[in-house]
Amino acid sequence: GRYGDGGRKITPGGWERRTGQRLRFVYRRRGPSLLVADRMRARTGKRGGFSRASASALRTGRGLVTVPMFILVPQVTLAKRLEVAGAAERWVSRLPSLVVRNWISDEDGSR
Repeated sequence: GRYGDGGRKITPGGWERRTGQRLRFVYRRRGPSLLVADRMRARTGKRGGFSRASASALRTGRGLVTVPMFILVPQVTLAKRLEVAGAAERWVSRLPSLVVRNWISDEDGSR
């Protein structure tokens, strides 16, 4: 991923503040939606990547591209996650007694 300040992942808001450029939301029916940066310039050279277009490039519009900067992944709702956590908790609390019960019944050979 892209890392901004001191190893923290950069957020869309942080990116806009740092570059002074607005991100545009692109809705896609299939697959995740995107936040894109318009009018970027593809960098040539070993490192590649993209940079802000120069004033002359913006005037002529030559070599300008739209670059997806962020992919918006739908998050599982918290309620669902808590449900799973609750179920896990219930099983964890029952584990010792299940283990002990089976262990005891194994000891005397009866099941």
